[in-house]
Amino acid sequence: MALQDAILTALAHDESSGYDLAKAFDVSVANYWTASPQQLYRELDKMEDAGLVTARTVAQSKRPDKRVFRLTAAGRKALRAHTLRSPKPLAVRDEMLVQVAALESGDPEAIREHVVERMEAFEAKLAIYHLVQERTLAGRSEEEFLASGEPVGQYLTLLRGISFEEENLRWGRRVIAVLDARSDA
Repeated sequence: MALQDAILTALAHDESSGYDLAKAFDVSVANYWTASPQQLYRELDKMEDAGLVTARTVAQSKRPDKRVFRLTAAGRKALRAHTLRSPKPLAVRDEMLVQVAALESGDPEAIREHVVERMEAFEAKLAIYHLVQERTLAGRSEEEFLASGEPVGQYLTLLRGISFEEENLRWGRRVIAVLDARSDA
């Protein structure tokens, strides 16, 4: 998946400034795609040049003017085409897993600290996802929302993000337990 496809998806329901897109990528889109604000702005410029988005300037008081982006008909067509293509297989590239795999040749205590640090990040992200979930459900049960709420696609990706972080925490607890048991032996 290209960054362009993630931006098209983020803009599918409403227009947004680059700044607001960057915030969305930190929270809701982060469970399936990451990008720095600089990457987003560069890609938005390319997408505007390609006619996939259009931008308008919004004057703001006490702040610089901002550009707000919206999908064009060509952008909607490109997003639809993206949904027709089979996705590439998931590829995991995680430096911490390489460190854990090198446990016998490395420093077990340093690796343990890295796992603990990563678990703190997992917990923080999970807390954000749960806040987004609570706001999205807005007092409805999950079953009610899944039956008729909008945007259900984003909610389903949020559920994947929650499951992913919960699994990361389970794995981290297991690694810590193994390392602690081995150091006690």
